[in-house]
Amino acid sequence: TDFEDMKAISRHTRLLLGIEEPLFSRTITLPYRDNIGLFLERKGHAGVKSDSLTFSEFVQAEGLQDYAPKITTPEEKEA
Repeated sequence: TDFEDMKAISRHTRLLLGIEEPLFSRTITLPYRDNIGLFLERKGHAGVKSDSLTFSEFVQAEGLQDYAPKITTPEEKEA
């Protein structure tokens, strides 16, 4: 229940998951943070929508990266 313990647990969890610490003084002109960090923030809320949300659905819905698989033919790979 100690706040300092909570901060330490949060810091170590971020290290284990490889996500960056959210900075609350961050300006909106900076690019998006890492996708997994944004996904975990969204999943942190309770409810049916949050429980059923998958990482791939989140990335696609938020337009965070080109999620459609790019299929190339062997001829394109050689070029």
